[in-house]
Amino acid sequence: MKALLIRDLRLGTRAGGGFGLGLAFFLIVVVLVPFGVGPETGRLAAIAPGILWLGALLACLLSLDRIFALDWEDGSLDLLVTSPLPMEAAVSIKALAHWLTTGLPLVLAAPVLGVLLSLPFEGYAPLILSLLLGTPALSVVGTFGAALTVGLKRGGLLMSLLVLPLYVPTLIFGAEAARRGAEGMDNGTPLLMLAGITCGTIALLPFASAAVLRVNLR
Repeated sequence: MKALLIRDLRLGTRAGGGFGLGLAFFLIVVVLVPFGVGPETGRLAAIAPGILWLGALLACLLSLDRIFALDWEDGSLDLLVTSPLPMEAAVSIKALAHWLTTGLPLVLAAPVLGVLLSLPFEGYAPLILSLLLGTPALSVVGTFGAALTVGLKRGGLLMSLLVLPLYVPTLIFGAEAARRGAEGMDNGTPLLMLAGITCGTIALLPFASAAVLRVNLR
């Protein structure tokens, strides 16, 4: 498991692996928003939590097709299925590697980009906490979507159509938790809902992803 994690981390951080692509897209979204809605500080501060969450979600979506694509191309996926390592564990490791190379950098970059959107000082801690709780769910759900479309030519669009509706609950509660925190309101309920979604996806979706991979590789 450790060797698989190290291998996926190396693949994710090398050129074209999605590490820099996600951060660059996140930066572009945040920079373009003031041009679209205007530079007024009050308006930007009001929409900053939602924009940062939406940017992180879309940036995470960009690299999902890389989770299994390289393994499919070089035949490593067949070896994983037949290896002593349970496929559910392999899928979990790949989701973890995706989060470490994509989700975690987005979490670390969000406070810096929040300055560009005039995010109130009180909103930084809730934003970071909501992203830490929610981005693992994005990686796990994305891994399920990648498993569904593995081996399909130009399956990126289909995967986006499948995954985006599943991302909606995480986006709703994550953005709401960050917004309430920025406004000084109690955000305990959306944070608990966000944590529940993440725990549920981590507990259930690796089994679904493994089952889908076994079907696709028959």
